[in-house]
Parts: sequence; C-alpha cells; structure tokens
Amino acid sequence: MESPVTDRSLAEDLRQRFGGAEGAEAGVQAEAGRDDAFWVRPDLIHKVLAYLKHDIVPPYSMLFDLSAIDERERVHIPRSAGGFTLVYRLLSLEGNRDVCLKTALGGEKPTTASITGLWPAANWYEREAWDMFGIGFDGHPHLRRILMPPTYEGHPLRKEHPARATDMPPFELPEAREISEEEALQFDPGEWGMKRHGRETDFLFLNVGPQHPGTHGLLRIVLQLDGEVIVDAVPDIGYHHRGAEKMGERQSWHTYIPYTDRIDYLGGVLNNFPYVMAVERLAGIEAPERAQVIRVMLAELFRIASHLVWYGTFAQDLGTMSPVFYMFTDRERIFDIIAAICGDRMHPNWFRIGGVAQDLPRGWEKLVTDFLDYLPPRLDEYDRIVMKNRIFRARTQGVGSYTLAEAIEWGVTGPGLRACGLGWDYRKKRPYSGYDQFEFDIPTADHGDCYDRAVVRVEEMRQSLRIIEQCVRNMPGGPFMSDHPLACPPRKQQTMHDIETLINHFLGVSWGPVIPPGEAAVAVEAAKGLNSYHLISDGGTMPYRVRIRTPSFPHLQMIPLICRGGMIPDLLAILGSIDYVLADVDR
Repeated sequence: MESPVTDRSLAEDLRQRFGGAEGAEAGVQAEAGRDDAFWVRPDLIHKVLAYLKHDIVPPYSMLFDLSAIDERERVHIPRSAGGFTLVYRLLSLEGNRDVCLKTALGGEKPTTASITGLWPAANWYEREAWDMFGIGFDGHPHLRRILMPPTYEGHPLRKEHPARATDMPPFELPEAREISEEEALQFDPGEWGMKRHGRETDFLFLNVGPQHPGTHGLLRIVLQLDGEVIVDAVPDIGYHHRGAEKMGERQSWHTYIPYTDRIDYLGGVLNNFPYVMAVERLAGIEAPERAQVIRVMLAELFRIASHLVWYGTFAQDLGTMSPVFYMFTDRERIFDIIAAICGDRMHPNWFRIGGVAQDLPRGWEKLVTDFLDYLPPRLDEYDRIVMKNRIFRARTQGVGSYTLAEAIEWGVTGPGLRACGLGWDYRKKRPYSGYDQFEFDIPTADHGDCYDRAVVRVEEMRQSLRIIEQCVRNMPGGPFMSDHPLACPPRKQQTMHDIETLINHFLGVSWGPVIPPGEAAVAVEAAKGLNSYHLISDGGTMPYRVRIRTPSFPHLQMIPLICRGGMIPDLLAILGSIDYVLADVDR
C-alpha cells in the first residue's frame, strides 16, 4: 500500500503518477474550481480507478455512482469534455471523502473499458449507460438493455431523442409486433452463461414475477433451480421505468419537484431533500434555520412511515398477517400530520428551492407530540410479535447475509451497510440541514443477514422519534423561505408596487429561476440508503442533466450473490429484507 494521501495532495499525486500538465496530452487534470473532480484521459481511466481503489490510503473503496452526460447541445461545456462524458463517483468510507472522475468520449458510438473487474456493482451501471446513451464497455460480461425493452430502438437520454410522447408517432401494437415483443422477453439461459443441465440433474428455470406479491412490485427474477435449491438468479428490472431523468430536462427547476416525490414513493419529502439542496448549491442559496429544522422533522416522519411499510410487509412475507394491519394504521397517523402540514399525504411536494412551501400551521405541535407519545409502546409490542417470534427468527437469521467487504464492493448504503457492523450514516458523517445539532445514535448489527437488517431499521424508527422530539422542543422562529432572488417561489411583497417587479414575480413563478451554469451533487440519508441528485445547469430555466442515484438500484443487483444456495422461500425473505421500491430502482 502507498503512503497516505491527504485531500490537498490528491490532485498533485494523480498528476505525478498519471500526468497532469496543461494541454491535450494531460493524463489527469483537476476540474476548474473543484478539488474533488478530475478529468482523466479515456485510456487511463481504468488505471486511475484501480489506483484509487487499491493503492491509496484510505482507499476509495465504493463505486458510488456511474453515469453519463450528452454534452453535444451544452453551451457552457467544460474545456475537457467531448461529445459524451462518463462520470465515476467514488466514496471512501474510511476517509469520509469522495472523488469524481470524468472521461470524455467522442463519436457516434463511444466506447471505453469496462470496470466490472474492479467493482461488480459497475455491471448494472454500465448497462444503464449503454441503454440510455449508447456508450459501449469493452469487456463487459453481458452488455444489453436494462431499463428499456430488448427491442427498443435508440438511446433515450441522448439529446436527439424526444422528451415528450407528442413528439413521437402514436403507439401501435399490431399482432405481429405483439408476438415479437413476447418472444423477445423469453429467457434464454445460454445468453447469461447458464447451463440447462448439471452432471447429475436437469436444472429448472422458474419465473418469479413480474406479477408476484413477493416481489413488491414489477420485478422479474429468473431462478435456476436444482430441485428447490437456488443455483443462480437473474433479476430483470425496467418494468416501472418512467424516464424521471429525461423529464428533468423539460421541467423548470421548481416544477420538477413533484416528480421527485414519485421516485421512492414511500419516502415523500426525502426525495425532495437532495434535489432542492443541489439546486440551492448551484444558486448559492441557504435555507433559513427554521426551514432546515422543518425539513428535518418532515424527513424523519417519512423515514418512520417508510420503515413501517417495510416492517409490516416483511412480516407478512414470512407468514405473520396481523402486523401489516397494525403498522399501516400507525402510518395513517403520520399521514394525518403530513396532510395537516403539507396538504397531501404520500406526495406532499412541499420542499422548495430556498425553504419550504408554507410555515407550520397552528396546532402542529400537539399533532406531533401526540404521535411521539403514541408510537413507542406500539414499537415495543411489535418487538414481541415480530422480532422475538421464533418462526420469524428462523426464517431470517443466517439468511441472505453478506460481509462488510461485499457490501462496499456492491455499493450498499443505509441500513444494509450498517447491518454489517459499520456505523456510517450521512447525517452524522456529512451533516446537512443542521443534523449536527441533533442528538441521536446510529444503530448497527453484526451479521449482515435478513434479521440484522430488520434490527437496524426497527431501532432507526426510535432514533427518528428522538430527532422529531428535538425538532418540536427547539423549533426556531424566523422565516420559512429564503429571500434570495433565485428562491422559488419568489417573495411577493413588492409585486403590486411597480410593473417590473410584477413581471419578474410572474416569470419566477411560471418559468422558475435562471440558475447559473455549473453542476452540483448532493446526497442525503434516505430511508433505504444514500439518495443523490447530480444536477447540471447550462444557465437556463431547466436542468441540462438530472442524474438520480438511488439506493435500491445497487441493492437489487446483489440478489444473485445472496440467494445462491438458498431455497425459494429464502428468496422472498431476502427481497423483503432489502426494502426496495421499484420506482426507486427504475426511475
């Protein structure tokens, strides 16, 4: 291992090892104005990534995200960019820092080397980049579409691809096409390197889903079975894909906020959180203290609501029927609070660029404090009927386990990572919205199995109650919205004084703010793991690129690893323990 490299010396270290002088021949160049982002020549990207993972102390051991940008219509294009840009975001859990590497690719069919040999988690990310942008990856084990149907033509996130259905011909499904589409969905084990026969047995291939209650949504898993033992599995996603990133390119900065609610549709404002903070970073806006505490309180309420859905359905997956009814009733109490504050339940669309939509209504304290008194004894009761149930324990302990090293290799964050013994929580490690002012603990467990993932989430609900109680006790006064001119909706006090102010207000509400050129990436500790928005502004009223990194996407990719050797009932326990939402996977 090499000697430790500090944040200050990383740029110099990369320049010395891989070249960094100004000019076209530079191997690595720091991005202008940033000390955590570097442009890397395409032929060196694999070497630089390998160096950052293996040879630097502390290592950047997690591939946090891999995405692409179509630069061809960008006005304020970086000097080092080409027609397309690949973006690799690495996370060092040990050093609590991250780095962004970019490489420029040209041509109509850009290609680079696959990094699946470095990180197994790169498999799906590279397939997504091929599917959405047409970027090839030499050496990828199975480069095929992942979100779009196998017969789809074109690459949707390229700029020439239409963003609206009205820009395309009416959809038709004649009988011949229907037959060909169905044939294309038939599973061929040989395409995936899977054999139909073993030395002493014939393998059975079983479709689980996409219409199956145990998959919790439109997910298809093809199992290779030896009797009832799972030999291998192929997850098939994309049935819930709605083009959330593409829609971001045709919505104004503030009218896109309701679309974020629909990503992890159980997480509510936890989806708004990273998006509005990324826009605020681009625009140089800081939300007032009262708005930040309100955001924290609503985020923790939705964390509990999401965990209650997981808790009840997980118990139901394993044969315990009563808890799901109890816990959904508890969730309704949270929704009563959300509706009273935000005006809506599951999709409140309530965070705003610069703050929140409205101030807290009169009487909100009693609603919240009553819930704080109500839920703890209920959680104690659920411990007795679920977590201490011997059948539940037998179905979950030692099932679907993975080590801490495997979790990092596959990009696991949130409760799934903490269930392996690592107390890494973004609210503690990278405090945002004033989380550093709150007292709460980070629950962990040791075995990384289905049961320990449940242990962590159950205790997280109790910690969220602690945070909410502190929000009620210490709610600051002051404004709920920034007075920054780019905050949205803009302040209305002076609109009736002169026509210019009225026009500016009208444009600010209808078109939204004009965000300065630049890019920003912000992550939050959502209910299911780290949720991140990487936004690019080209100096207009709409984003040039919206990249949504969701926790469920890498988590589902682990299914083959953690279900091999188990039984079919174990698979359903594993799926329930992961706590994913298919819209969070497919976007």
